[in-house]
Amino acid sequence: MLSKIKIFSEQFLEESKDKKIHIVSHYDTDGITSAAIFSKTLERIDKQFSIKIIKQLDEREIYSFPKDRIIVLLDLGSGSLKELSKLKNNIFIIDHHETKDNSENINILNPHLIKNSEELCTAELTYLVSKEISDENKNLAHLAILGMVGDTMERNLNKLRNQIINEADIKLKKGLLIYPSTRPLDKTIEYSSHPFIPGATGDPKGTYELLTEAGIEKIGKKYKALIDLSEQEMRNLVTAVMLRLNTHESSEHIGNLYLMKFFSKIEDARELSAIINACSRMDKTETALLFCLGNNNARKKAEKIYVKYRQHIISGLKYINQNGNIKGKEYLIINAKDNIKDTIIGTLASILSFSSVYKPGTVIVAMAYNDNKIKVSTRIAGRNIKSSRNLKELVESVIYSLGCGISGGHKQAAGCIIEKEHEDKFIELIKRKLEVEMVKV
Repeated sequence: MLSKIKIFSEQFLEESKDKKIHIVSHYDTDGITSAAIFSKTLERIDKQFSIKIIKQLDEREIYSFPKDRIIVLLDLGSGSLKELSKLKNNIFIIDHHETKDNSENINILNPHLIKNSEELCTAELTYLVSKEISDENKNLAHLAILGMVGDTMERNLNKLRNQIINEADIKLKKGLLIYPSTRPLDKTIEYSSHPFIPGATGDPKGTYELLTEAGIEKIGKKYKALIDLSEQEMRNLVTAVMLRLNTHESSEHIGNLYLMKFFSKIEDARELSAIINACSRMDKTETALLFCLGNNNARKKAEKIYVKYRQHIISGLKYINQNGNIKGKEYLIINAKDNIKDTIIGTLASILSFSSVYKPGTVIVAMAYNDNKIKVSTRIAGRNIKSSRNLKELVESVIYSLGCGISGGHKQAAGCIIEKEHEDKFIELIKRKLEVEMVKV
């Protein structure tokens, strides 16, 4: 992997001499943090560049690329090599999405194309390229960790990831995976949606009872933050919370808390990642990018956006709960139409997949309108469930049968964009394929 990164970095520096660069990055946390790392890297070596953050890479976007610039694609592009190879631009791709293709005239850094490669997100890959360009960029390691946490890859530790964690000066503390771990514990538990704690989430009285049961008392007028609990207090809290969760999901919510210095304070990486994601989902990608780069005005704006975003999440979950969905044997299809923002439907699908509402292994398909198109997100219920189903292949097969659309993603989380006119046909096809798959399984 490191030798590939070295070659990729050298090729980029050689081919970008005296040329302007156009960065195109995905709008999720991994993409935004990747863009922040790469833009800071280019700034430090006096390169001229522009940035565009996008939801998906389609043909229209590809053919709109400026023809006189080096194109750098971050957290996307692996599924569009055929179209990209038609361009005359020099193209560099840093991405971690599954791909079996390769192209001789495109420089691509992707773990799926490297034999026995360690699993890394795009922000981590971008950071390693950045560090190869200059050691000065080691102080960007914390952004790689935010991207990794944003892509929920923090449990899968490996040699390179551990190296990045060390360089980011991250403090790890084992405990209950609720965030923010730096705020008073009663509020953290009361507003916890992942996990949803029966009898405590959304209930101040229930939260007080849970903390009393765990033997955790106020210090003065406030409760401690999660990170300030003693080992015994953490064990007591974990026990009290686990008693309220289903057996199959309890172990999913114990792990490492990632604590980092950000804006001169110790912050929870999960909350920072959630704030970046919220800005993107609320169509404020510029604020998200500036937030990553340490802009104080962006921080204030981002915190306000985060509050509004959480309100959207709550109303979205309420809509799904109160409206009829298409249920089958081990699958659920949610067609929100224009009642939920297309930028949030994937987040809601993820929240539902991590909840105890659906049996582990259940396939969740969530749909929402975006002008004359439909955004589709699919997830498998249950964290780290070993399932024989491959959602990326499922979505690709439906798109193939439909004859149009753009798809991408991973085995357990995939999605696509289709025309609104194909709505009924898409639902019919995915139902049929899911039902056939259930019979095979």
